[in-house]
This record gives sequence, C-alpha cells and structure tokens, in this order.
Amino acid sequence: MPDTFQLEIVTPEKMVVRDTAEEIQIPGKSGYIGVLPGHAPLITELGAGEISYRGEGQSHRFSVAWGFAEVLPNRVTVLAETVERADEIDVSRAQQSLQEAEQSLKSAQTRGYRRHRESSSRAGQDRSRSEEKCSY
Repeated sequence: MPDTFQLEIVTPEKMVVRDTAEEIQIPGKSGYIGVLPGHAPLITELGAGEISYRGEGQSHRFSVAWGFAEVLPNRVTVLAETVERADEIDVSRAQQSLQEAEQSLKSAQTRGYRRHRESSSRAGQDRSRSEEKCSY
C-alpha cells in the first residue's frame, strides 16, 4: 500500500494546494474525517472548520467554509468556496465578520420572538372569540 496520496485544494478563484500528503483531516458536515492513503472512496459535504494535512513531515493548516471533498484511495480533492491558510487569516477582519454575524443572529432572533408573540396573541384572541360564540 502506498504511503502517500495526491492532494488538491481548490476554490473557484485558484488552486490553493497541489501536494503529496501522508494524512489529512477534513471538516465534514457531520464531523471530521481522517484520511490515510488507501482510504475507501467517498464524497462528502464540507462544514466550516479547519483542514489539516501532513506532507513530507510538515503540517499544514487551512480554514475552510462550504464545499465538497472527494476521497479516492490515491487522491483527495477538496472543492471549497473559501480557503485561507492559517498564517494568512486577517484576524481583525475575522473578528469584524464574527461581530456582524452575531448581530444578525440577535436581530433574527428578536424578529422571530416578536412574530411568535404576535402569533400567540392572535391565537389567544381567536380562541376567546370562539369561546364567546359557543357559549353552552
């Protein structure tokens, strides 16, 4: 059995990695997947997370968001919407994106809570009216 496999990590804009790897960890939609040479074939949807692989004795790490991975016994291909090398991540931009996402989530939760209260209030009023009409 071979000791390595071919690895390609690609985004719509560019080829990020073309290398020989000894192992890789991929963030699948349902959890991380570890791949060694000779792995059974599979295709999986990627979740947001970190890809880490070891090639020629060195470890490499990337942040990844959304995409797919194809695993074959002698090749792994990752097609991702976004990939950033760990050392290239702009921390201030990432923190700004996190704050914007948290604010958006809070706003959506507030709107959802208001809709739920309004809906519950209407349902209570409807029930009161129907009880008035059906006095026994």
